[in-house]
Amino acid sequence: MFTGIIEATGKIVAITPTQGDVRLKVQSDYLDFADVKLGDSIASNGICLTVVEQGKDWYAVDVSRETLNKTAMQQWQVGDVVNLEKAMLPTTRFGGHIVTGHVDTTGTVKLIKNDSRSIYIEIEIPSDFTKYVATKGSVTVDGISLTSNLVEGNVISLNIIPHTAQVTNISRHWKVATKVNIEVDVVARYLEKLLMSTPDNMSNSNHEGITLSFLQQNGFSK
Repeated sequence: MFTGIIEATGKIVAITPTQGDVRLKVQSDYLDFADVKLGDSIASNGICLTVVEQGKDWYAVDVSRETLNKTAMQQWQVGDVVNLEKAMLPTTRFGGHIVTGHVDTTGTVKLIKNDSRSIYIEIEIPSDFTKYVATKGSVTVDGISLTSNLVEGNVISLNIIPHTAQVTNISRHWKVATKVNIEVDVVARYLEKLLMSTPDNMSNSNHEGITLSFLQQNGFSK
């Protein structure tokens, strides 16, 4: 589990094909490796990956074909900068939102421009996933917990404050046509599951499921 608050950036120093999968090596001068051990999870551009090898300032992970197919990792190259976040502790301040590290889809940066001291960015995502992103709601982009300014069609608009641009890979890696990893708000996922539940597909036939009418009656929806 993660929060989407990036701890450091790292650089990809090796991408090694291994029997159809890939072993990835990431080096960072900024991530605190003191409490990192084999088997730990580190979100790399929002992808939850398991440490299988490590050194003083680097770690290596094995990447499955499923992850390669579903994320922007297939376009990564040696030298690319990635956002890093170690799995949260029970005592961690919850500064972002609930992030699982399970990437739902990829998006494409369509527009980047200055907006006063901030950076205004538009990202196009597949239309099947726009229903999970709300205006002023949370969305994870390359592991960064961000607030969507507006959702129009299948385009999400974002404003990136200077601090976020400086401590992530946004100012160094994102440009028009860059592919980014998208994880939608997990709450929206579970809400959809509840709304779609019916007595026929629930284990307890006495349950009626949660309907839009139920949510409206109880103040959860308008």
